[in-house]
Amino acid sequence: MSDRVFNFSAGPGVLPEPVLRQAQQDLWNIHGSGIGILEHSHRGKVFDRVLAEAEADCREVGSIPDDYAVLFLPGGASSQFYMIPMNFCAADKSDTVDYFDTGEWSHKAIAEAKLFANVNVCGSSKATNYDHVPKGAEVKLSARPKYVYIESNSTVFGNQFKQLPAVPAGVPLISDSSSDIYSEPIDVRKYHFIYAGAQKNLGPASTVLVIARKDYLETGRADLPTMLQYRTHVKNQSRYNTPPTFGIYLVGQTFKWIKSIGGLKAMAERNRAKAAALYDHLDSQSFFTPLAKKEDRSPMNVVFKCPTPELDDLFVKQAEKHGLDGLKGHRSIGGMRASIYNAFPIEGVRALVEFMKTFEREHRGASKPAMAGAR
Repeated sequence: MSDRVFNFSAGPGVLPEPVLRQAQQDLWNIHGSGIGILEHSHRGKVFDRVLAEAEADCREVGSIPDDYAVLFLPGGASSQFYMIPMNFCAADKSDTVDYFDTGEWSHKAIAEAKLFANVNVCGSSKATNYDHVPKGAEVKLSARPKYVYIESNSTVFGNQFKQLPAVPAGVPLISDSSSDIYSEPIDVRKYHFIYAGAQKNLGPASTVLVIARKDYLETGRADLPTMLQYRTHVKNQSRYNTPPTFGIYLVGQTFKWIKSIGGLKAMAERNRAKAAALYDHLDSQSFFTPLAKKEDRSPMNVVFKCPTPELDDLFVKQAEKHGLDGLKGHRSIGGMRASIYNAFPIEGVRALVEFMKTFEREHRGASKPAMAGAR
């Protein structure tokens, strides 16, 4: 890290250093071909290998069964906000779909889904500034929704589903897992459809990983433009048109890195240690206020505030001077957000905690405002 700072950006986020080093080489000459990965045909033998290895490693890391498709799609995760209801809801907009509203991106997904179906917001924590995941009496599922949709981890507000919601038997569960994909072991069979923008835990922006039941994808409408049908991408193995070749390459390299450190079990232990180091400090003092309730805290995105907005701004500016970059909170909430994705090193968390201690000593006399969700 001698010429790099600690990157807490929420996305595009930090990538594994071994992956970046390999990419430096492969940008110039991949697999001894004399051509860099950015220049290879998406239908040539070299990219055949890149794509095949990316899918195989994705399946191995996530224990993905054969009856699930693995797709690499363009357009970013937000493109799935409309593709999902467009594919799986009736053309006459008569279907009802259930959405959990737990943050910025689920809220936007709801707005898109309303263009194609009746949306039942079956649980929302908006009233308390998304400080928790709705559960128990807060959840009102429809009797027979077309599907149930969750944002598994809120990048903006720092909450996470620790347990999946109980859905009616046979009803598909769909998850936007953009900010916690492959951060821990996952039981793929509990879902019909999982998707993730790569730019947080897996790779660069604009590349989307989709893991979904093949039979479910075949139920999608057939009267849509070709590129907007999931069956098109299954049939053409993510190459109906020119795919995001470099994105797929980097995601594939990240899967190899995850394997090299021991897989998702080891990744989960690594992530728990990082999150614990930061949350333990937040819980041991009274200067900084975390947003999310303890039982629903995200291990990926830690959101907190100083006693005043002015101190928030000062904290972010001074942190940058100490090599701690990307800590400014989302524009909708302010404060600070430490995104400590898979590739983020624990040394960076320790450096942040030490800076927080110093900052608190220098500014501890400031008054502390009330904050919804403080625990």
